[in-house]
Amino acid sequence: MRDVTAGTGIHFVHTDGSSGRRYIVESVASGIATFDYNGDGLIDILFLNGAPLPGSTAAPGSTPGNALYRNDGNFKFTDVTKSAGLTDTSYHLGVCVGDYDNDGFPDIYLSNFGPNILYHNNGNGTFTDVTKTAGVAIGDKVGAGACFLDIDGDGYLDLFVANYCDFSIAKHQTRSVNGHPAYVGPAIYGPTPSSLFRNNRDGTFTDISRESGIGALKGTGMGVICADYDDDGDTDIIVGNDAMANFVWRNDGKGHFEEVGVGSGLAYDSNGVGLGTMGVECGDFDNDGKLDFYMTSYQKQWTILYKALGRGVFADVTRSTGAATGTFNQVTWGIGMVDFDNDGHRDIFIATGHLQDNVESWDDTTRYEEPNILLRNTGKGRFIDVSAHAGDGLSIKRSSRGAAFDDFDNDGRIDVVILNARKEPTVLRNESLTQNHWIEVRPRGTRSNRDGIGARIKVVAGDRSWVDEVHSGRGYQSHYGLFPHFGLGDRRKVDRIEVRFVGGSTNILTDVDVDRAVQVVEGAP
Repeated sequence: MRDVTAGTGIHFVHTDGSSGRRYIVESVASGIATFDYNGDGLIDILFLNGAPLPGSTAAPGSTPGNALYRNDGNFKFTDVTKSAGLTDTSYHLGVCVGDYDNDGFPDIYLSNFGPNILYHNNGNGTFTDVTKTAGVAIGDKVGAGACFLDIDGDGYLDLFVANYCDFSIAKHQTRSVNGHPAYVGPAIYGPTPSSLFRNNRDGTFTDISRESGIGALKGTGMGVICADYDDDGDTDIIVGNDAMANFVWRNDGKGHFEEVGVGSGLAYDSNGVGLGTMGVECGDFDNDGKLDFYMTSYQKQWTILYKALGRGVFADVTRSTGAATGTFNQVTWGIGMVDFDNDGHRDIFIATGHLQDNVESWDDTTRYEEPNILLRNTGKGRFIDVSAHAGDGLSIKRSSRGAAFDDFDNDGRIDVVILNARKEPTVLRNESLTQNHWIEVRPRGTRSNRDGIGARIKVVAGDRSWVDEVHSGRGYQSHYGLFPHFGLGDRRKVDRIEVRFVGGSTNILTDVDVDRAVQVVEGAP
Protein backbone atom coordinates (compact mmCIF):
# COMPACT_ATOMS: atom_id res chain seq x y z
CA MET A 1 0.00 0.00 0.00
CA ARG A 2 1.71 3.17 -1.18
CA ASP A 3 0.78 6.57 0.21
CA VAL A 4 -0.11 8.71 -2.83
CA THR A 5 -2.06 11.42 -1.00
CA ALA A 6 0.27 14.29 -1.90
CA GLY A 7 -0.12 13.79 -5.64
CA THR A 8 -3.89 13.30 -5.77
CA GLY A 9 -4.94 16.95 -5.72
CA ILE A 10 -6.96 16.32 -2.55
CA HIS A 11 -6.59 19.24 -0.12
CA PHE A 12 -9.39 18.43 2.31
CA VAL A 13 -8.62 18.81 6.03
CA HIS A 14 -11.01 17.42 8.61
CA THR A 15 -12.24 19.42 11.58
CA ASP A 16 -14.17 18.22 14.58
CA GLY A 17 -14.97 21.76 15.73
CA SER A 18 -13.08 21.30 18.97
CA SER A 19 -12.15 24.11 21.36
CA GLY A 20 -10.95 22.17 24.37
CA ARG A 21 -14.42 21.83 25.86
CA ARG A 22 -14.58 18.17 24.74
CA TYR A 23 -18.09 17.71 23.40
CA ILE A 24 -18.71 14.01 22.77
CA VAL A 25 -19.46 14.49 19.06
CA GLU A 26 -15.87 15.61 18.46
CA SER A 27 -14.55 12.19 19.38
CA VAL A 28 -16.63 10.27 16.82
CA ALA A 29 -16.34 12.46 13.69
CA SER A 30 -16.50 11.44 10.81
CA GLY A 31 -17.28 8.89 8.07
CA ILE A 32 -16.47 8.84 4.35
CA ALA A 33 -18.13 7.65 1.11
CA THR A 34 -16.77 6.32 -2.18
CA PHE A 35 -19.10 5.98 -5.19
CA ASP A 36 -19.43 6.97 -8.83
CA TYR A 37 -21.57 10.10 -8.54
CA ASN A 38 -21.49 11.09 -12.24
CA GLY A 39 -21.56 7.70 -13.97
CA ASP A 40 -18.20 8.01 -15.73
CA GLY A 41 -16.94 4.65 -14.49
CA LEU A 42 -14.52 6.12 -11.92
CA ILE A 43 -15.03 6.00 -8.16
CA ASP A 44 -15.26 9.44 -6.54
CA ILE A 45 -14.76 10.40 -2.87
CA LEU A 46 -16.98 12.33 -0.46
CA PHE A 47 -15.23 13.45 2.73
CA LEU A 48 -17.46 14.32 5.69
CA ASN A 49 -16.57 17.23 7.93
CA GLY A 50 -17.52 18.58 11.32
CA ALA A 51 -18.36 22.20 12.08
CA PRO A 52 -17.39 24.77 14.73
CA LEU A 53 -18.88 24.01 18.14
CA PRO A 54 -19.43 26.55 20.93
CA GLY A 55 -16.08 27.92 22.02
CA SER A 56 -14.22 27.04 18.82
CA THR A 57 -12.70 29.70 16.59
CA ALA A 58 -12.62 29.00 12.86
CA ALA A 59 -9.79 30.45 10.80
CA PRO A 60 -10.69 33.84 9.27
CA GLY A 61 -12.53 33.42 5.98
CA SER A 62 -12.84 29.65 6.31
CA THR A 63 -16.05 27.67 6.57
CA PRO A 64 -15.52 23.94 7.14
CA GLY A 65 -17.67 21.68 5.04
CA ASN A 66 -17.83 18.36 3.25
CA ALA A 67 -15.74 17.87 0.13
CA LEU A 68 -16.68 15.90 -3.01
CA TYR A 69 -13.69 14.99 -5.16
CA ARG A 70 -14.27 13.86 -8.73
CA ASN A 71 -11.97 11.08 -9.90
CA ASP A 72 -10.20 12.19 -13.09
CA GLY A 73 -8.24 8.94 -13.47
CA ASN A 74 -4.74 7.84 -12.51
CA PHE A 75 -5.26 8.93 -8.91
CA LYS A 76 -5.94 12.56 -9.79
CA PHE A 77 -8.96 14.22 -8.19
CA THR A 78 -10.75 17.57 -8.56
CA ASP A 79 -12.78 19.32 -5.85
CA VAL A 80 -16.31 19.72 -7.27
CA THR A 81 -18.12 20.43 -4.00
CA LYS A 82 -19.44 23.85 -4.97
CA SER A 83 -20.47 22.98 -8.51
CA ALA A 84 -22.20 19.84 -7.19
CA GLY A 85 -24.18 21.85 -4.65
CA LEU A 86 -22.92 19.95 -1.59
CA THR A 87 -22.06 23.11 0.32
CA ASP A 88 -23.99 22.49 3.54
CA THR A 89 -21.89 23.29 6.63
CA SER A 90 -23.68 21.15 9.23
CA TYR A 91 -21.86 18.81 11.60
CA HIS A 92 -21.65 15.61 9.52
CA LEU A 93 -21.01 12.19 11.05
CA GLY A 94 -22.35 9.32 8.91
CA VAL A 95 -23.25 8.69 5.26
CA CYS A 96 -24.85 6.21 2.89
CA VAL A 97 -25.49 6.24 -0.85
CA GLY A 98 -28.28 4.72 -2.91
CA ASP A 99 -30.60 5.44 -5.82
CA TYR A 100 -33.82 5.83 -3.80
CA ASP A 101 -35.96 6.88 -6.80
CA ASN A 102 -34.50 4.41 -9.34
CA ASP A 103 -33.58 7.12 -11.84
CA GLY A 104 -30.09 5.74 -12.42
CA PHE A 105 -28.18 8.26 -10.30
CA PRO A 106 -26.89 7.64 -6.75
CA ASP A 107 -28.31 9.86 -4.03
CA ILE A 108 -26.68 10.77 -0.69
CA TYR A 109 -27.98 10.64 2.88
CA LEU A 110 -26.00 12.42 5.60
CA SER A 111 -26.45 11.56 9.27
CA ASN A 112 -25.49 14.59 11.36
CA PHE A 113 -25.27 16.18 14.76
CA GLY A 114 -28.37 18.20 14.11
CA PRO A 115 -30.86 17.72 11.25
CA ASN A 116 -29.95 15.05 8.71
CA ILE A 117 -29.86 15.72 4.96
CA LEU A 118 -31.03 13.81 1.86
CA TYR A 119 -29.43 14.97 -1.39
CA HIS A 120 -31.09 14.00 -4.66
CA ASN A 121 -28.69 13.43 -7.57
CA ASN A 122 -30.00 15.46 -10.53
CA GLY A 123 -28.04 13.42 -13.07
CA ASN A 124 -26.04 16.41 -14.35
CA GLY A 125 -23.32 16.48 -11.72
CA THR A 126 -25.40 18.43 -9.20
CA PHE A 127 -27.41 17.57 -6.10
CA THR A 128 -30.50 19.11 -4.50
CA ASP A 129 -31.42 19.05 -0.81
CA VAL A 130 -34.81 17.33 -0.73
CA THR A 131 -34.89 16.46 2.96
CA LYS A 132 -38.12 18.27 3.81
CA THR A 133 -40.12 17.17 0.78
CA ALA A 134 -38.89 13.58 1.16
CA GLY A 135 -39.84 13.51 4.83
CA VAL A 136 -36.57 12.10 6.19
CA ALA A 137 -35.49 14.95 8.46
CA ILE A 138 -34.47 13.80 11.92
CA GLY A 139 -34.20 16.44 14.65
CA ASP A 140 -31.31 17.41 16.86
CA LYS A 141 -29.75 14.02 17.52
CA VAL A 142 -26.22 12.70 17.31
CA GLY A 143 -26.16 10.86 14.00
CA ALA A 144 -24.31 7.63 13.29
CA GLY A 145 -24.33 4.95 10.60
CA ALA A 146 -27.07 4.90 7.98
CA CYS A 147 -28.08 2.45 5.25
CA PHE A 148 -30.40 2.27 2.28
CA LEU A 149 -32.09 -1.13 2.01
CA ASP A 150 -35.24 -2.66 0.57
CA ILE A 151 -37.11 -3.94 3.60
CA ASP A 152 -40.03 -5.57 1.75
CA GLY A 153 -38.78 -6.40 -1.74
CA ASP A 154 -40.95 -3.83 -3.51
CA GLY A 155 -38.05 -2.53 -5.63
CA TYR A 156 -37.59 0.76 -3.78
CA LEU A 157 -34.92 1.60 -1.22
CA ASP A 158 -36.02 2.35 2.32
CA LEU A 159 -33.76 4.10 4.84
CA PHE A 160 -32.40 3.03 8.24
CA VAL A 161 -30.67 5.60 10.45
CA ALA A 162 -28.88 4.81 13.72
CA ASN A 163 -28.49 7.42 16.44
CA TYR A 164 -25.66 7.53 18.95
CA CYS A 165 -26.87 9.07 22.21
CA ASP A 166 -29.23 11.63 23.71
CA PHE A 167 -26.71 14.48 23.72
CA SER A 168 -27.19 18.18 23.25
CA ILE A 169 -24.91 21.13 23.93
CA ALA A 170 -27.06 21.99 26.95
CA LYS A 171 -26.42 18.50 28.41
CA HIS A 172 -22.64 18.63 27.91
CA GLN A 173 -20.50 16.99 30.60
CA THR A 174 -16.80 16.27 31.02
CA ARG A 175 -14.69 14.03 33.20
CA SER A 176 -11.08 13.70 34.27
CA VAL A 177 -8.63 10.80 34.19
CA ASN A 178 -5.80 11.09 36.68
CA GLY A 179 -6.40 14.81 36.78
CA HIS A 180 -6.49 15.23 32.99
CA PRO A 181 -9.63 16.35 31.09
CA ALA A 182 -11.26 13.66 28.96
CA TYR A 183 -14.25 12.95 26.76
CA VAL A 184 -17.18 11.13 28.36
CA GLY A 185 -18.86 8.09 26.86
CA PRO A 186 -22.44 7.81 25.56
CA ALA A 187 -23.79 6.21 28.76
CA ILE A 188 -23.64 9.62 30.45
CA TYR A 189 -26.34 10.89 28.09
CA GLY A 190 -28.25 7.67 27.56
CA PRO A 191 -29.20 5.62 24.47
CA THR A 192 -31.74 6.65 21.86
CA PRO A 193 -33.89 4.78 19.31
CA SER A 194 -32.96 4.36 15.66
CA SER A 195 -35.23 5.42 12.80
CA LEU A 196 -36.67 3.54 9.82
CA PHE A 197 -38.30 5.24 6.83
CA ARG A 198 -40.41 3.40 4.24
CA ASN A 199 -40.10 4.56 0.64
CA ASN A 200 -43.51 5.63 -0.69
CA ARG A 201 -42.31 5.19 -4.32
CA ASP A 202 -43.10 8.82 -5.15
CA GLY A 203 -39.97 10.52 -3.84
CA THR A 204 -41.25 10.67 -0.27
CA PHE A 205 -40.80 8.50 2.82
CA THR A 206 -42.90 7.62 5.86
CA ASP A 207 -41.41 7.16 9.33
CA ILE A 208 -42.34 3.60 10.36
CA SER A 209 -39.91 3.30 13.27
CA ARG A 210 -42.64 2.39 15.75
CA GLU A 211 -44.82 0.04 13.70
CA SER A 212 -41.79 -1.79 12.21
CA GLY A 213 -40.42 -2.60 15.66
CA ILE A 214 -37.20 -0.63 15.16
CA GLY A 215 -38.24 2.10 17.60
CA ALA A 216 -38.92 -0.36 20.42
CA LEU A 217 -35.36 -0.34 21.76
CA LYS A 218 -32.86 2.38 22.54
CA GLY A 219 -29.23 1.94 21.58
CA THR A 220 -25.92 3.70 21.15
CA GLY A 221 -25.51 3.00 17.44
CA MET A 222 -22.27 3.71 15.63
CA GLY A 223 -21.37 1.50 12.66
CA VAL A 224 -24.23 -0.20 10.80
CA ILE A 225 -24.57 -2.71 7.99
CA CYS A 226 -27.70 -4.14 6.41
CA ALA A 227 -27.19 -7.72 5.29
CA ASP A 228 -29.04 -11.01 5.01
CA TYR A 229 -27.30 -12.49 8.05
CA ASP A 230 -29.46 -15.64 8.10
CA ASP A 231 -29.59 -16.12 4.29
CA ASP A 232 -33.39 -16.29 4.15
CA GLY A 233 -33.71 -13.93 1.18
CA ASP A 234 -34.50 -10.64 2.91
CA THR A 235 -32.26 -7.89 4.30
CA ASP A 236 -31.68 -7.58 8.05
CA ILE A 237 -30.07 -4.76 10.05
CA ILE A 238 -26.97 -5.17 12.23
CA VAL A 239 -26.15 -2.25 14.53
CA GLY A 240 -22.88 -1.88 16.41
CA ASN A 241 -23.70 -0.31 19.79
CA ASP A 242 -21.11 1.47 21.91
CA ALA A 243 -20.66 0.03 25.42
CA MET A 244 -23.72 -2.22 25.25
CA ALA A 245 -25.04 -5.25 23.38
CA ASN A 246 -25.17 -4.98 19.59
CA PHE A 247 -28.55 -5.20 17.87
CA VAL A 248 -29.53 -7.66 15.16
CA TRP A 249 -32.88 -6.71 13.68
CA ARG A 250 -34.29 -9.77 11.89
CA ASN A 251 -36.60 -8.92 8.99
CA ASP A 252 -39.71 -11.02 8.46
CA GLY A 253 -39.58 -10.13 4.75
CA LYS A 254 -42.46 -7.68 5.05
CA GLY A 255 -40.61 -4.89 6.80
CA HIS A 256 -41.31 -5.90 10.40
CA PHE A 257 -38.29 -6.46 12.64
CA GLU A 258 -37.46 -8.42 15.78
CA GLU A 259 -34.26 -7.85 17.75
CA VAL A 260 -32.37 -11.18 18.05
CA GLY A 261 -28.81 -10.12 18.84
CA VAL A 262 -28.29 -12.43 21.82
CA GLY A 263 -29.67 -15.50 20.07
CA SER A 264 -27.56 -14.84 16.97
CA GLY A 265 -24.31 -14.58 18.94
CA LEU A 266 -23.54 -11.11 17.55
CA ALA A 267 -24.60 -9.12 20.62
CA TYR A 268 -21.55 -9.88 22.79
CA ASP A 269 -18.04 -11.28 22.60
CA SER A 270 -17.26 -14.83 23.70
CA ASN A 271 -17.09 -13.68 27.33
CA GLY A 272 -20.59 -12.26 27.21
CA VAL A 273 -19.35 -8.65 27.27
CA GLY A 274 -20.93 -5.83 25.32
CA LEU A 275 -18.02 -3.97 23.71
CA GLY A 276 -17.52 -0.40 22.53
CA THR A 277 -18.39 -1.40 18.98
CA MET A 278 -17.37 1.22 16.41
CA GLY A 279 -17.47 -0.27 12.89
CA VAL A 280 -19.36 -3.25 11.43
CA GLU A 281 -18.36 -5.16 8.29
CA CYS A 282 -19.26 -8.50 6.77
CA GLY A 283 -17.72 -10.89 4.28
CA ASP A 284 -17.04 -14.59 3.87
CA PHE A 285 -13.53 -14.90 5.32
CA ASP A 286 -13.32 -18.70 5.04
CA ASN A 287 -15.18 -19.18 1.73
CA ASP A 288 -17.78 -21.52 3.16
CA GLY A 289 -20.64 -19.68 1.46
CA LYS A 290 -21.84 -17.83 4.57
CA LEU A 291 -21.33 -14.17 5.52
CA ASP A 292 -19.20 -13.60 8.59
CA PHE A 293 -19.04 -10.35 10.59
CA TYR A 294 -16.15 -8.27 11.90
CA MET A 295 -16.52 -5.46 14.45
CA THR A 296 -14.03 -2.87 15.70
CA SER A 297 -14.04 -1.62 19.28
CA TYR A 298 -12.44 0.43 22.07
CA GLN A 299 -8.99 0.22 23.66
CA LYS A 300 -8.30 -2.83 25.83
CA GLN A 301 -10.93 -4.73 23.90
CA TRP A 302 -10.20 -7.01 20.97
CA THR A 303 -11.80 -6.43 17.61
CA ILE A 304 -14.12 -9.37 17.04
CA LEU A 305 -14.52 -11.82 14.16
CA TYR A 306 -17.82 -13.69 14.21
CA LYS A 307 -17.96 -16.85 12.10
CA ALA A 308 -21.30 -17.88 10.63
CA LEU A 309 -22.31 -21.36 11.73
CA GLY A 310 -25.51 -21.37 9.70
CA ARG A 311 -29.17 -20.57 10.33
CA GLY A 312 -28.32 -17.12 11.66
CA VAL A 313 -25.99 -18.27 14.44
CA PHE A 314 -22.44 -16.98 14.92
CA ALA A 315 -19.40 -17.82 17.05
CA ASP A 316 -16.59 -15.54 18.21
CA VAL A 317 -13.48 -17.02 16.56
CA THR A 318 -11.20 -14.05 17.15
CA ARG A 319 -8.55 -15.83 19.18
CA SER A 320 -8.36 -19.00 17.14
CA THR A 321 -7.96 -17.05 13.88
CA GLY A 322 -5.65 -14.24 15.00
CA ALA A 323 -8.11 -11.75 13.54
CA ALA A 324 -7.49 -9.21 16.31
CA THR A 325 -3.69 -9.16 16.23
CA GLY A 326 -2.37 -5.74 17.23
CA THR A 327 -5.75 -4.27 18.17
CA PHE A 328 -5.96 -4.66 21.97
CA ASN A 329 -4.27 -1.39 22.90
CA GLN A 330 -5.89 0.56 20.05
CA VAL A 331 -9.20 2.26 19.50
CA THR A 332 -10.33 0.82 16.17
CA TRP A 333 -12.79 2.42 13.75
CA GLY A 334 -13.06 1.95 9.98
CA ILE A 335 -12.89 -1.60 8.71
CA GLY A 336 -12.74 -3.51 5.45
CA MET A 337 -12.81 -7.25 4.74
CA VAL A 338 -11.08 -6.99 1.37
CA ASP A 339 -9.00 -9.31 -0.81
CA PHE A 340 -6.08 -6.95 -1.43
CA ASP A 341 -3.88 -9.42 -3.32
CA ASN A 342 -6.69 -11.21 -5.21
CA ASP A 343 -5.64 -14.60 -3.89
CA GLY A 344 -9.26 -15.53 -3.17
CA HIS A 345 -9.13 -14.84 0.57
CA ARG A 346 -10.43 -11.72 2.28
CA ASP A 347 -7.89 -9.77 4.30
CA ILE A 348 -8.71 -7.26 7.06
CA PHE A 349 -7.80 -3.56 7.13
CA ILE A 350 -8.36 -1.69 10.40
CA ALA A 351 -8.25 2.08 10.91
CA THR A 352 -6.94 3.04 14.35
CA GLY A 353 -6.41 6.08 16.54
CA HIS A 354 -7.49 7.06 20.04
CA LEU A 355 -10.41 9.40 20.67
CA GLN A 356 -8.77 10.94 23.75
CA ASP A 357 -6.33 13.42 22.23
CA ASN A 358 -4.27 13.55 25.45
CA VAL A 359 -4.32 9.85 26.27
CA GLU A 360 -0.51 9.79 26.51
CA SER A 361 -0.83 11.87 29.69
CA TRP A 362 -2.13 8.87 31.62
CA ASP A 363 -1.47 5.80 29.45
CA ASP A 364 1.92 4.92 27.95
CA THR A 365 0.60 1.84 26.11
CA THR A 366 -1.18 3.75 23.34
CA ARG A 367 -1.18 7.03 21.41
CA TYR A 368 -3.74 9.42 19.93
CA GLU A 369 -2.14 8.90 16.51
CA GLU A 370 -1.26 5.34 15.55
CA PRO A 371 -0.54 3.45 12.30
CA ASN A 372 -3.37 1.43 10.78
CA ILE A 373 -3.32 -2.37 10.68
CA LEU A 374 -3.40 -4.86 7.79
CA LEU A 375 -4.03 -8.53 8.54
CA ARG A 376 -3.44 -11.00 5.72
CA ASN A 377 -5.71 -14.00 5.36
CA THR A 378 -3.55 -17.10 4.94
CA GLY A 379 -6.45 -19.09 3.49
CA LYS A 380 -6.02 -21.63 6.28
CA GLY A 381 -8.29 -20.06 8.87
CA ARG A 382 -5.65 -17.68 10.21
CA PHE A 383 -4.68 -14.02 9.85
CA ILE A 384 -1.18 -12.59 10.21
CA ASP A 385 -0.18 -8.97 10.76
CA VAL A 386 1.70 -7.77 7.65
CA SER A 387 1.48 -4.05 8.41
CA ALA A 388 5.23 -3.64 8.75
CA HIS A 389 5.83 -5.12 5.28
CA ALA A 390 2.87 -3.64 3.38
CA GLY A 391 4.40 -0.39 2.17
CA ASP A 392 4.79 3.16 3.43
CA GLY A 393 1.03 3.65 3.62
CA LEU A 394 0.87 1.48 6.72
CA SER A 395 3.52 3.47 8.59
CA ILE A 396 1.55 6.73 8.69
CA LYS A 397 0.40 7.69 12.18
CA ARG A 398 -2.95 9.43 12.44
CA SER A 399 -6.12 9.26 14.51
CA SER A 400 -8.26 7.66 11.81
CA ARG A 401 -12.04 7.33 11.71
CA GLY A 402 -13.94 6.36 8.54
CA ALA A 403 -12.25 4.20 5.89
CA ALA A 404 -13.44 3.22 2.41
CA PHE A 405 -12.29 0.53 -0.02
CA ASP A 406 -12.72 0.73 -3.81
CA ASP A 407 -10.71 0.42 -7.02
CA PHE A 408 -9.87 4.04 -7.89
CA ASP A 409 -7.81 3.32 -11.02
CA ASN A 410 -9.72 0.30 -12.38
CA ASP A 411 -6.65 -1.93 -12.31
CA GLY A 412 -8.39 -4.76 -10.47
CA ARG A 413 -6.78 -4.03 -7.10
CA ILE A 414 -8.75 -2.50 -4.23
CA ASP A 415 -7.34 0.77 -2.90
CA VAL A 416 -8.01 2.57 0.40
CA VAL A 417 -8.94 6.09 1.51
CA ILE A 418 -9.04 7.04 5.17
CA LEU A 419 -10.54 10.06 6.92
CA ASN A 420 -8.26 11.23 9.73
CA ALA A 421 -9.56 13.32 12.60
CA ARG A 422 -8.25 16.92 12.53
CA LYS A 423 -5.89 16.17 9.66
CA GLU A 424 -5.70 15.57 5.94
CA PRO A 425 -6.92 12.17 4.65
CA THR A 426 -4.73 9.27 3.58
CA VAL A 427 -5.05 7.76 0.08
CA LEU A 428 -3.38 4.38 -0.40
CA ARG A 429 -2.73 2.89 -3.82
CA ASN A 430 -2.71 -0.89 -3.90
CA GLU A 431 0.48 -1.96 -5.65
CA SER A 432 0.40 -5.63 -4.70
CA LEU A 433 2.72 -7.62 -6.95
CA THR A 434 0.47 -10.45 -7.99
CA GLN A 435 -0.56 -12.36 -11.08
CA ASN A 436 -3.83 -13.37 -9.47
CA HIS A 437 -7.08 -12.79 -11.32
CA TRP A 438 -10.25 -10.99 -10.29
CA ILE A 439 -13.76 -10.10 -11.33
CA GLU A 440 -16.10 -7.26 -10.35
CA VAL A 441 -19.86 -7.78 -10.43
CA ARG A 442 -22.23 -4.84 -10.94
CA PRO A 443 -25.86 -5.87 -10.44
CA ARG A 444 -28.54 -3.61 -11.92
CA GLY A 445 -32.09 -4.14 -10.83
CA THR A 446 -35.12 -3.73 -13.06
CA ARG A 447 -37.94 -5.09 -10.90
CA SER A 448 -35.79 -4.76 -7.75
CA ASN A 449 -33.99 -1.56 -6.79
CA ARG A 450 -31.75 -0.29 -9.58
CA ASP A 451 -28.51 -0.41 -7.54
CA GLY A 452 -29.06 -4.06 -6.71
CA ILE A 453 -28.58 -3.23 -3.02
CA GLY A 454 -29.13 -6.37 -0.98
CA ALA A 455 -28.40 -8.71 -3.90
CA ARG A 456 -26.53 -11.89 -2.96
CA ILE A 457 -23.77 -12.83 -5.43
CA LYS A 458 -22.09 -16.19 -5.85
CA VAL A 459 -19.05 -16.67 -8.09
CA VAL A 460 -17.89 -20.19 -9.02
CA ALA A 461 -14.58 -21.04 -10.69
CA GLY A 462 -13.74 -24.72 -10.80
CA ASP A 463 -13.83 -26.19 -7.32
CA ARG A 464 -13.77 -22.78 -5.61
CA SER A 465 -16.63 -20.40 -4.91
CA TRP A 466 -17.15 -17.03 -3.24
CA VAL A 467 -20.17 -15.08 -1.97
CA ASP A 468 -20.83 -11.44 -1.24
CA GLU A 469 -23.66 -8.91 -1.05
CA VAL A 470 -24.26 -5.36 -2.22
CA HIS A 471 -24.40 -2.95 0.71
CA SER A 472 -25.29 0.71 1.13
CA GLY A 473 -23.61 2.02 4.27
CA ARG A 474 -21.08 -0.05 6.21
CA GLY A 475 -17.88 0.04 8.25
CA TYR A 476 -17.56 3.05 10.52
CA GLN A 477 -20.40 5.39 9.53
CA SER A 478 -19.19 5.15 5.94
CA HIS A 479 -20.16 3.87 2.50
CA TYR A 480 -18.11 1.94 -0.09
CA GLY A 481 -18.02 -1.09 -2.35
CA LEU A 482 -21.29 -0.88 -4.30
CA PHE A 483 -19.61 -3.11 -6.93
CA PRO A 484 -18.53 -6.34 -5.18
CA HIS A 485 -14.98 -7.41 -6.04
CA PHE A 486 -13.78 -11.02 -6.00
CA GLY A 487 -10.18 -12.16 -6.01
CA LEU A 488 -9.94 -15.42 -7.97
CA GLY A 489 -6.40 -16.56 -7.30
CA ASP A 490 -5.01 -18.46 -10.30
CA ARG A 491 -8.43 -19.15 -11.88
CA ARG A 492 -8.50 -17.98 -15.51
CA LYS A 493 -12.21 -18.46 -16.11
CA VAL A 494 -15.39 -18.00 -14.07
CA ASP A 495 -17.74 -20.88 -14.65
CA ARG A 496 -20.81 -19.33 -13.11
CA ILE A 497 -22.09 -16.09 -11.57
CA GLU A 498 -25.39 -16.17 -9.69
CA VAL A 499 -27.06 -12.92 -8.62
CA ARG A 500 -30.08 -13.22 -6.34
CA PHE A 501 -31.86 -9.89 -6.30
CA VAL A 502 -33.98 -8.76 -3.36
CA GLY A 503 -37.50 -9.85 -4.24
CA GLY A 504 -36.56 -13.33 -5.37
CA SER A 505 -35.42 -13.25 -9.00
CA THR A 506 -32.04 -14.77 -9.88
CA ASN A 507 -29.77 -14.16 -12.85
CA ILE A 508 -27.15 -16.70 -13.92
CA LEU A 509 -24.16 -16.06 -16.17
CA THR A 510 -21.87 -18.83 -17.35
CA ASP A 511 -18.40 -19.02 -18.90
CA VAL A 512 -17.32 -15.48 -17.96
CA ASP A 513 -13.90 -13.99 -18.72
CA VAL A 514 -11.86 -12.75 -15.76
CA ASP A 515 -10.03 -9.49 -14.98
CA ARG A 516 -12.96 -7.25 -15.81
CA ALA A 517 -16.18 -5.74 -14.51
CA VAL A 518 -19.41 -7.53 -15.43
CA GLN A 519 -22.80 -5.85 -15.33
CA VAL A 520 -25.68 -8.19 -14.52
CA VAL A 521 -29.08 -6.78 -15.48
CA GLU A 522 -32.00 -8.35 -13.66
CA GLY A 523 -34.15 -10.42 -16.00
CA ALA A 524 -31.76 -10.15 -18.95
CA PRO A 525 -30.62 -13.38 -20.64
